[in-house]
Amino acid sequence: MRNTFFILAALAMLSGCTANNESSITPQPTLADYAVGEKWVWKYQGVTTAGEVRSDGTDTSEVIRLDGALSMVSGNGRDTTPVAQIVTPEDSETPKYDWPLEVGKQWKYENNWTSQDGTTGNQSQTAKVLSYREETVGAGTFMAYTIEYTGTISNSRGYRAEEKEVWLYAPAVKNFIKLTQIQGDFRYVEELIDYAKPK
Repeated sequence: MRNTFFILAALAMLSGCTANNESSITPQPTLADYAVGEKWVWKYQGVTTAGEVRSDGTDTSEVIRLDGALSMVSGNGRDTTPVAQIVTPEDSETPKYDWPLEVGKQWKYENNWTSQDGTTGNQSQTAKVLSYREETVGAGTFMAYTIEYTGTISNSRGYRAEEKEVWLYAPAVKNFIKLTQIQGDFRYVEELIDYAKPK
């Protein structure tokens, strides 16, 4: 199972509206951007500099209808979140995504979290949208924003490390298509290997 940091980040589903050049501006998604049957599959692996594999597998998110409302089933069926909640604007001065996205935009991201075992932690990062261009992953080639986050991560067990994350977000699939994270001596990569549109 992926680390809680990655699960929280991956649940942040993104927008489907965009243009096709460096001047593109992408707003936050709305409920109308999603449809029953959309499905994303990612492959992930986390490895230390010593070669120890700490995580390795696949994860899936799919839009379903539950009790009459659109919901996102994630974590290979373990988590279900109403899509209306996913697209609700984040009420924070330090959000994960500062909408609308556009090249050159910068902001501060802060995240306080608690893992399943009760460990608490904090991420403090500076985010910047570096580019908007074609990127190729297992699921295909997409126009994507490159968003870089740099800063630190710490937890209540005394762990602290410098951290760098690079997210490739593709508006056409309303999600990230690749995440590369370097955290101390640990490197984590997650890549979209399949995307299915509703039939």
